[in-house]
Amino acid sequence: MARAKQPNPRQLSSEDIALHKVETQELRSPTKSQPSLPVNGVADGVKPLIQRPRRRSFVSEEIASHPTAVELIICVAGIYISFLTWALLQERITTTAYGPQKRRFKFHLVLLTVQSLFASAIGYVYILFTSRQHPTLKTPPIFPTRRIALYYLLIAISSSLAAPFGYAALSHIDYITFILAKSCKLLPVMFLHLTIYQRRYPLYKYIVVLLVTSGVAVFTLYNNPAGAAKKHKGSETSSLYGLLLLSINLLLDGVTNSTQDHMFASSGGLVTGPQMQCGLNLVSSALTAGWLAVNPWSSELVDAVGFMRENPTVVGDVIGFAVCGAIGQVFIFYTLSRFGSLTLVTVTVTRKMFSMILSVFAFGHTLNMMQWLGVGLVFGGIGGEAEMKRREKKAKVDKSKKTQ
Repeated sequence: MARAKQPNPRQLSSEDIALHKVETQELRSPTKSQPSLPVNGVADGVKPLIQRPRRRSFVSEEIASHPTAVELIICVAGIYISFLTWALLQERITTTAYGPQKRRFKFHLVLLTVQSLFASAIGYVYILFTSRQHPTLKTPPIFPTRRIALYYLLIAISSSLAAPFGYAALSHIDYITFILAKSCKLLPVMFLHLTIYQRRYPLYKYIVVLLVTSGVAVFTLYNNPAGAAKKHKGSETSSLYGLLLLSINLLLDGVTNSTQDHMFASSGGLVTGPQMQCGLNLVSSALTAGWLAVNPWSSELVDAVGFMRENPTVVGDVIGFAVCGAIGQVFIFYTLSRFGSLTLVTVTVTRKMFSMILSVFAFGHTLNMMQWLGVGLVFGGIGGEAEMKRREKKAKVDKSKKTQ
């Protein structure tokens, strides 16, 4: 007698998906009294003969608590510290002359693949760790549904293609134009939210984005532009072709961030930050490793392995680089899942500005008047948003008290 086919442990049943969606809707809108959908074949108002104990899902438990300012501060500090160390190690790997032949490590795709593998592994360890902290909750699968797997694929492709277009654009535009455009990443993210995913924001959110973008642009423009242009590679003038490449780079960055945000919002509570980190990096690793293996025009994988055998010291640097990037991604995906893509991009585009402000107080450096204007615009936007959210929260609390 043939054995019955066992269900795939990575796939959620329709019952689990329905339970996730109902719980998430209730948790995200606690003040709305809406009739819930039938779950487990039982509609509202109909008491079943036998009630099974329902376990709250891992994702629903995470959503149950509202994000706090302390969480955001911890996430910002984690992102800054992790990626500051990550950038230092990246510069060390790409500029150090290894071995007696004084060769440099130029295998960027291999470096990206190693980092993706480490990020996926650390994401999975984080899933297991948090699951053990809550033994009564179900451990969430990395790929809950096929649709989410397709989202992972889209995000992996857009994020993998963004960097090459950015490097190519830098060869055809001047460095100041490049860094100014990168400081305006909030605009394409919001634009794609509005056009593709039909998401709407309150008026103050648009004002905040314009203030922060303007502040970062002004701060960057007056941050010793002549010295910066000489120090970094770039064309002396900007061509139309270079601006086109830069536009594609910004568009792909926007697709990555807005799709991640849409994925959290539309998944019905099936995805957490660690799940996305693990799943997305698994897909990215498969794409880059597959390209390294089958690309007939490049021997980068073989050359990189040979380089590491000849220069074992580079292995430690590569592992340190990958670990720092993976830890930084833990904070990034947590911020994304709890606060959204606009908050995350605000944190990343203001990182350099906040670093320079800290250096002003720590080492006595100075900022010019225009840079202080940029700082004022950024803090004005962030402070205004915090005040509006405080008022919204207070209004909801007052409304809930009146209805009780």
